[in-house]
Amino acid sequence: MSRPNKETQMTAEATASAGASLASQWHAIDWQAARRHVRRLQMRIAKATREQRTGKVKALQYLLTRSFYAKALAVKHVTQTPGRHTPGIDGVVWKTPAQKMQAVLRLRHRGYRAYALRRVYIPKQSGRGRRALGIPTKQDRAMQRLHAMALDPVAETKADPNSYGFRSYRSTADAIQQCFIDLARKGSAPWILEGDIRACFDKISHTWLCQNIPMPTKLLRQWLQAGYIEQDIFHETESGSPQGSPVSPVLANMTLDGMEQAIADVVTKADKVNFVRYCDDFIVTGASRDVLEIKVKPAIEAFLGERGLELSRDKTRITHIADGFDFLGFNVRKYASSGGSKLLIKPSKQNVKSFLAMIRREIKSSPGLKTEALIWHLNRKIDGWANHFRHSVAKEIFAAVDKRIFEMLWRWARRRHPNKNAHWIRVKYFRSRGGRNWVFSARARDKRGEPIWVDLHYCARVRIRRHVKIRARATPYDPAYQAYFAQRKVAQAYEPAWLGG
Repeated sequence: MSRPNKETQMTAEATASAGASLASQWHAIDWQAARRHVRRLQMRIAKATREQRTGKVKALQYLLTRSFYAKALAVKHVTQTPGRHTPGIDGVVWKTPAQKMQAVLRLRHRGYRAYALRRVYIPKQSGRGRRALGIPTKQDRAMQRLHAMALDPVAETKADPNSYGFRSYRSTADAIQQCFIDLARKGSAPWILEGDIRACFDKISHTWLCQNIPMPTKLLRQWLQAGYIEQDIFHETESGSPQGSPVSPVLANMTLDGMEQAIADVVTKADKVNFVRYCDDFIVTGASRDVLEIKVKPAIEAFLGERGLELSRDKTRITHIADGFDFLGFNVRKYASSGGSKLLIKPSKQNVKSFLAMIRREIKSSPGLKTEALIWHLNRKIDGWANHFRHSVAKEIFAAVDKRIFEMLWRWARRRHPNKNAHWIRVKYFRSRGGRNWVFSARARDKRGEPIWVDLHYCARVRIRRHVKIRARATPYDPAYQAYFAQRKVAQAYEPAWLGG
């Protein structure tokens, strides 16, 4: 075996030294100073947007997207998100501090060229069918994240007041609470237009985006027309915004912002029209079916037509509140009562069905899994689902879901031990705790090696509490709302989420 020559050894030493230097530079970044720097620029962009100073907005965006701190935060975000281990078509993944620092230094605009997306498919949340996603390379993701930071203050400042999807400090709970505000009163509008935009992300007009999104057109066009590769075949993209990219939610929101005003321009106060949107799902209330059919729907169709979009004829419908409607996984309906009628918002039947089907698949696919591991997997799903619905009228549904999960686990245990009787299975897998006699449990070890009990969480332990909706006009880039957001953050941090036991 030949020994490496002196030049090869020196090259290897230089490479190792450079890597160590880059790693030390990454660790030396003051992240708090970086966030403050970017935040100041974003606040200035929002102020210039409110003052309609287009040239100032453009100049400040240029400063932000060329800032070292902004580039570092963009790379940090890309390497910390759930898809950080998923490469694009180049197969590159940034794992080490040296690779991350090198990515920051290479994040330049001059000579930049976007790669095609890698097409993958993920199961839809409903469990029916799959959703196509385009995975950009790490370099493209970081560049998109960088420009998303510059676009977000503009998008937030110009956003519809009752738009809640993919926006800071806003959630589905805010959208559902707005539905309650618009529909709960005795004199509230009884008719609802359930809007569904056909293939929203896939059909947005590239021409409209390039003419209306305040960012470098050349760069935006590269992302929109990069195409995608599926099974080693390149496909062009002539319309739409790529799902799965960091800038896609901002582009979608900016495309649909203005719909609320377009509706307000064609109605009167007597029409009782209210608007709630979460991403591309929205509802519009009205005093009568004619108001929604003759005034509102044509205004929406004209607004969407300019952007290359259209309503889905099959999924867009007009519903009476007495019949109820499903929105964001919730069912909203007014029920007759002794005092007239009462609006109740509950988890929808389809959502409950989909959740239980997911739990059933998880249990059936784990015949040989350790009991404590199965409990940890289930607890994450149960906690996430129950927390999502904890601001609705869900107490009875939570109890019914807990019962169904218990039945699934009992059958799982019986299949696992077909020769054991019910008493033996009860002693092995269930214990009493806090007034509950059938808690699915297992013995495990904590980080120090001490024995502990691992218990299955149950939905009924989640505290039902009405959500306090965010102010419609509040934006984190307006100094007037800084104290408001600070108080709201503290209040939510101390809000009890669990009941005792």
